[in-house]
Amino acid sequence: MTMVQALNAAMDEMLTRNGDVVVLGEDVGYFGGVFRCTEGLQRKHGRTRVFDTPITEAGIMGIAVGMAAYGLRPVAEMQFADYIYPACDQLISEAARLRYRSAGEFTAPVTVRAPYGGGIFGGQTHSQSPEAIFTHVAGIKTVIPSTPFDAKGLLISAIEDDDPVMFFEPKRLYNGPFEGYHDRPVVPWSRHPASEVPEGHYAIPLGKAATVRSGAAVTILAYGTMVHVALAAARDAQVDAEILDLRTLVPVDIEAIEASVRKTGRCVIVHEATRTGGFGAELSALVQEHCFHHLEAPIERVTGWDTPYPHAFEWEYFPGPARIAEALRRVMEE
Repeated sequence: MTMVQALNAAMDEMLTRNGDVVVLGEDVGYFGGVFRCTEGLQRKHGRTRVFDTPITEAGIMGIAVGMAAYGLRPVAEMQFADYIYPACDQLISEAARLRYRSAGEFTAPVTVRAPYGGGIFGGQTHSQSPEAIFTHVAGIKTVIPSTPFDAKGLLISAIEDDDPVMFFEPKRLYNGPFEGYHDRPVVPWSRHPASEVPEGHYAIPLGKAATVRSGAAVTILAYGTMVHVALAAARDAQVDAEILDLRTLVPVDIEAIEASVRKTGRCVIVHEATRTGGFGAELSALVQEHCFHHLEAPIERVTGWDTPYPHAFEWEYFPGPARIAEALRRVMEE
């Protein structure tokens, strides 16, 4: 499966298993979504289970919060992560706090799906990576898959969770992993081991990282598209790097991070979002707090630039294998 197909399979499975699950958003019904993630779901499950909304992100989120409080499990699609900001008041002020301010009487089992990141030449309004904003909000879980297998299992877990989940989907991975150079071909998912997606129901627990490459010299922490770019960088730099795919940013798997960094003594953190205030800063602080006496070199971060998304310089903005390889060599020289 591609990641698009895996996400579709997850929603299909949950719509079939649980009558409280509904899917809503702009063009998710008859059209099947801009990226076709919901294709065929309305035809199979009906217009009361999978339905289109007006172009109003605040309205989509407000409707989803009300449905969740009523007892449903809405899966709300934001057509692009860049469009989510009008919905933030409903998500942050209402959904994230509902369990706490009702002393557990109500929950908000809302899953918010959002294609995020660059790679499609979408410019400043279709390419942002705002994950760090939501990791700062208590009560929201933040999930970012990097493979079709993980996408299905994590989305099922998100829909089954009783708290709101921000589910960011890397657009560059929808149809195959891109290694990070604009002149390198897309690797088809059909030739990738993580494209094997089981039929039926399976869930990947939120908060559990995956070791996608074992190594002893340095730990690379990454998520989403950057997992594949980090794999290319470790290969190109010929470094014995251990790569952790975090999969869930909140709750983050600090046990897996600690075990890996204590083993390697070095850490490089990679994400596509801008550097200042990015989630890499939180990861760096956690590594310093938990592994200080095991570190043999300063922690390195490889990130996007501290600028609005530069449409004309998209591939220079992305952390590519060359930039990551430079960071790997620096920490290895310490």
